[in-house]
Amino acid sequence: MPDLPHRQNPVLRISYSLIAPIYDLVIERAMRKARMTSLAGLSSDTSQRVLISGAGTGLDLPHAPRQHRYTALDFNPAMLARARPRGEALEVDFVLGDSMALPFDDAQFDAVVLHLIVAVVPEPQLALSEAARVLKPGGTILLFDKFLQPGQRAPLRRLLNGLSRRMATRMDVVFEEVLSQVPQLTVDSDVPALGGGWFRKIVLSKR
Repeated sequence: MPDLPHRQNPVLRISYSLIAPIYDLVIERAMRKARMTSLAGLSSDTSQRVLISGAGTGLDLPHAPRQHRYTALDFNPAMLARARPRGEALEVDFVLGDSMALPFDDAQFDAVVLHLIVAVVPEPQLALSEAARVLKPGGTILLFDKFLQPGQRAPLRRLLNGLSRRMATRMDVVFEEVLSQVPQLTVDSDVPALGGGWFRKIVLSKR
């Protein structure tokens, strides 16, 4: 098996296996409204093929429009096991895989959902670049995550990042720096969601 990017951080793999049983209690209610409004950006007119990259425990699935065909990918089997029951009302395939090295051919999806994954993976630019690669031209990326603003010092977040990035998530990611490495994507909208603008809902399209 190739040395996929997430395998370079074994502590992260283990921590998410331990976190899986309590993840929903911590995250679900606080993030529910933001997830719902982000997913409302999926097409309501036609059936599309949608990738949920970094699906976690499947918290997006109960709010996902039913007319689409979904692929829910995550690198952690414990997370995917908890996600499966949430997809019972949908046409969805569950895939064990890496958001930084997606196991799909180019231009396979009409839309990609990136909720709380770009600022979690060790290399955010790879996650966004891979999402763009598998997205069809003219397709949409729905992104919800936490980002520092360009030039924002945020000393406490940066101080904590050394530990948090190994156990659960990064706290030092600047979205504009990540986007600059994926030139085929353009920003259609970018609005604050939670935490005084720390969390943002961003819609991207592929030229």
